[in-house]
Amino acid sequence: MGLGDIALIAGSLLGLFILFQPKLVRMPAWRATVTPLASIIGSGFLVSGPILAHTSGRWAWAAMLGLCVIGYVYGSVIRHNIMHIEPELADKKQGGMVVLERLSGLALVLAYFVSVAFYLTLFSAFALRIGDITDEFWIKALTSSVLAILGIAGSWKGLGALEQIEEYSVGLKLSVIGGLCLALLAVSLVDLSGGQFAWPELAHSRGWDEVRILLGLVILVQGFETSRYLGHAYPAALRVKTMRRAQWISTGIYIVFILLATRYFDGTLPESGGETAIIDLLRPVGFLVVPLLIAAAMASQLSAAVADMSGSGGLLSEVFSQKLNARVGYGLAAVAAILIVWWADIFQIITFASKAFLLYYGLQSAQAVLAIREGRSSAGTARGLIYAGAGAFAVLVIIFAIPAGV
Repeated sequence: MGLGDIALIAGSLLGLFILFQPKLVRMPAWRATVTPLASIIGSGFLVSGPILAHTSGRWAWAAMLGLCVIGYVYGSVIRHNIMHIEPELADKKQGGMVVLERLSGLALVLAYFVSVAFYLTLFSAFALRIGDITDEFWIKALTSSVLAILGIAGSWKGLGALEQIEEYSVGLKLSVIGGLCLALLAVSLVDLSGGQFAWPELAHSRGWDEVRILLGLVILVQGFETSRYLGHAYPAALRVKTMRRAQWISTGIYIVFILLATRYFDGTLPESGGETAIIDLLRPVGFLVVPLLIAAAMASQLSAAVADMSGSGGLLSEVFSQKLNARVGYGLAAVAAILIVWWADIFQIITFASKAFLLYYGLQSAQAVLAIREGRSSAGTARGLIYAGAGAFAVLVIIFAIPAGV
């Protein structure tokens, strides 16, 4: 057992010990932080490194920072709406605001459909790596089977029992991520002291195509908007504070990970198995990296898919004024996700998901701008211009973003 394995085990066990402390788990501020934090760094953490190395080379960390800044701006939009729009929505006479909220709900439902396909495609890809299978057909077949099971289960008895997976998968995922970062740091420090540390020269695409690929990667930092829909559990001020904290923590984790992992990147995406390339790239860190990454990936992607499928069912019911049963929504989510899985490859799904979420963020930005213009918000003109720019940027992403590897 090498230094990387020892650091990985130590960091993961320390993370599990801390994250499963009963006092911490019961703390409302921590629970409200973990929900968006786990969503932000869940699937994005698994695929960000290889894709950004392919797109931006040794400047992958800068590309990741740029994505985090974009995410933070949209997080500011959501936080503004939590404080200023939610109270307005209680008054159904506010026609324009209610219409934008309903459109936002529909956009988020679409985003959830795509993200469920994304999460379970990753779940299947990592699961099949146990048998060293990277064939796209079998990944799609397994993904469709899992989606069918979830759709039937949700339509029949709901997803309540499966949603309990989230409580345990979040702790496992964050612990493994912490352990992996510690292992990368330990190995890098030893190599640096021995003069063996090397920063690679990575060939990558440049120019407008690189920008267009990066535009399609916003989903890597998506997830903070979950705080917008936790009003039944936490007050507005706490959700605003904890969402901001989750975005700062996730930004730190992403940048540290990309910086430490860059030396292992080769700047290419394999023709098959690109979504699980992180396994092969980080294999030199220690032989325990592979099983722990696969375990964390499977647990986190399944729980994330269940959460988004559940969210889509609830949102559909809300958007259609309870005329559509949430359990019917689960079935619709499963069917839509299966169609998406067979229609696109993983990188196309990533870009499609980014566009769907940007449609939602754009509508939320329009909502914020409307509130500011009509004087129903305390935000000033400068913030209104920033939010208007955020809405315009969402349109650019929807029009110009392209998948990696094209």
